[in-house]
Amino acid sequence: MQQEYAIDDRDFRKIVELVMNTAGIVLSDRKRPFVQSRLGRRLRALGMTDFRQYCRLLEAPAGEAERSNLINAITTNHTSFFREPHHFSYLANAILPKLATSEAGQSRRLRIWSAGCSTGEEPYTIAMTLREHQSALRDWDVKILATDLDTNVVAHAAEGIYDSDRLGSVPPSYRERFVTELDEDRSRMNDEIRSLISFAPLNLLQKWPMQGPFDVIFCRNVVIYFDKPTQRKLFDRYADILKPTGSLFIGHSESLLNVTDRFDLVGRTIYRRVK
Repeated sequence: MQQEYAIDDRDFRKIVELVMNTAGIVLSDRKRPFVQSRLGRRLRALGMTDFRQYCRLLEAPAGEAERSNLINAITTNHTSFFREPHHFSYLANAILPKLATSEAGQSRRLRIWSAGCSTGEEPYTIAMTLREHQSALRDWDVKILATDLDTNVVAHAAEGIYDSDRLGSVPPSYRERFVTELDEDRSRMNDEIRSLISFAPLNLLQKWPMQGPFDVIFCRNVVIYFDKPTQRKLFDRYADILKPTGSLFIGHSESLLNVTDRFDLVGRTIYRRVK
């Protein structure tokens, strides 16, 4: 029988503060059972007896690796291929044709960032969309950057192997072209789309190593975990690294209303930089 760990107010507050300062993620009191359950697995893995011992490790210089495990443990990674499909239709039918006839069309350069890529379904969906409409991007230099705070999901995404039952939302013609069945249970993304994507771990609140500029940024279902001041800073940074009329896609439950004035709404949870 697995040991159950109880977390008191003091230790919960320490973990809440550490998570906020490290990743900008806000954990309310109602998240206590979730935190207790997720981190209980870490205590068992470390052979610890209580959360007080765990907090001492997190605060110690030797706890850097465990602080990364902490963030991995409390982040939620729910995603799917072609989630919110209207985003990819807009990318294919509105953004790509416009880019082809704009100044970007002269440079033949396209840069897209999947910020908060989770296990990779989003950037692979972007890549499939681009390959399917490659006639508009013939001989272009196309790159997709895919990043996430959780180092475990980034490693999974880079591998490009998925349970075959997760591919139900991928159109059959796309599966035939872009996916190889490894066995009856697993499938792998083909090199044709893998070659477009670079995966890397990244904390959105820390310094960004890339310079940009990006034509498109997908940041969907990420900022719901941040407070308003953190959201304002993040969207301001997105505007800075986007091209002047670059596009930003956010999640279905998110909005830029009263957060930033640097974007105009042009579609359902689709924005264009204006400042």
